[in-house]
Amino acid sequence: MIPDMTIHMSEMTSPWVRRFLPLIAAGGSVLDLACGTGRHSLLLAERGYHVEAVDRDAAALAAIAAQAPGIVTRQADLEGGPWPYHGSAFDGIVVTNYLFRPLLPMLLNALEVNGVLIYETFMVGNERFGKPSNPAFLLRSGELLDVVRRRLTVVAFEQGEIDSPRPAVIQRLCATRRIDPRLP
Repeated sequence: MIPDMTIHMSEMTSPWVRRFLPLIAAGGSVLDLACGTGRHSLLLAERGYHVEAVDRDAAALAAIAAQAPGIVTRQADLEGGPWPYHGSAFDGIVVTNYLFRPLLPMLLNALEVNGVLIYETFMVGNERFGKPSNPAFLLRSGELLDVVRRRLTVVAFEQGEIDSPRPAVIQRLCATRRIDPRLP
């Protein structure tokens, strides 16, 4: 458990991620992709998951490792380097505020049977509120649904404008790779 971080982390973490974390198998392995400062990695570790946090920022990864030595950190250039997880499978994958479309099929391949994908990032329309405003970093309407179609079972999906924690236009998806889609 990470002392004194729980309250602060829960205030900073995405409510969408917190809402769907319980769907990931207790004690399972979770990839926090493009983890940044590790707000979700720390939350996951506090909840008992085995966490792999990957990002290109070595200093941020060192800070995460110092706060929670049990988190495995990996420095990788996700956009310019090779995919570091060929042959790996995770019980959960969390992605927030990050989009690099060529990785989307690889993420689906890295999801274990019964695994859960929790994804939340910006979409077209966000340019009204500032960054990101580049279309390369903004999902199109329904794009996450199109990506997972025929591969995962959608648990929840939302898209549109939000006011908190700051005004933005976002898209959120929680989906699972169930053996039997009728299972909870």
